[in-house]
Amino acid sequence: MGQQVQGEDRLRAVWWPALSDGLRRAGAAGLVTASDVAMGFYGDLFRPAGQMLSAGDMPYTVQDVEEGFERELLAAWWRAAAEVDAGVVPPEAVDTLVSTPRSVQAALRALSGSRFFANVALRAMVSDLKQVRGYLMDDRVRERVRGRVAAGIGADTRVVVAHSLGSVVAYEALCALPGHGVRALVTIGSPLGIRHLVFDRLRPAPDEAGRQARGQWPGGDGLVWTNLAGTGDVVALVKDLRPLFGERLRSGVLENGMHAHDATAYLTDALCGRAIADGLA
Repeated sequence: MGQQVQGEDRLRAVWWPALSDGLRRAGAAGLVTASDVAMGFYGDLFRPAGQMLSAGDMPYTVQDVEEGFERELLAAWWRAAAEVDAGVVPPEAVDTLVSTPRSVQAALRALSGSRFFANVALRAMVSDLKQVRGYLMDDRVRERVRGRVAAGIGADTRVVVAHSLGSVVAYEALCALPGHGVRALVTIGSPLGIRHLVFDRLRPAPDEAGRQARGQWPGGDGLVWTNLAGTGDVVALVKDLRPLFGERLRSGVLENGMHAHDATAYLTDALCGRAIADGLA
């Protein structure tokens, strides 16, 4: 999310060196070359037609945060930020439900002062909320975004690395590609574990037959899924996805410092490099 003014080549130019460094940390330097890596990009689908704003975002204000999903996700981010940053006033001190424009403003103000959302403009935060809602609640957007990613998963694709909202897209794309040859799914900074807002809205829908809802496994028995979450990553607020997707999922927690949600901070870590290398072994 928030990549609507980027592009395939530009993001790939940022991701590739970080991914290569992660492989080096894992003792697998040279295993992958730049020509082996492709970027599944869909940010332009969230870019408003005809807009030439400097940040690529609509000039959103507090009033544009809609009731329901957007305010609930904002509240979840606020609670998570308060848990990891002592400088953030918890929502309970203002209005837990974030149900009014005044409390929405308080949430946005609190988040803008947090380490996680430092230097993120208000309109950019609102834009991110709307992108997540757009994917999960607008069938047309979901079909176009997921189709863009699925088109990049070919017969020779062995590893899929997916960040943030992209992890939801990649998970659903793989579930919709029976018989694919992907050996490793590596999700980083993923919101997949947020029950009511994200997990319960997945397609295919989680299995509710047992006592614990369980998400479909996104491949065959040979697929290894590794999920990595930063300790201070507010978007990946549920760190361990095993209760929702099964014990065979490999779960790890990283310390990304001030860049808790940054994709490159995940990619340079040895755990991420090893997960990628394992899929190519």
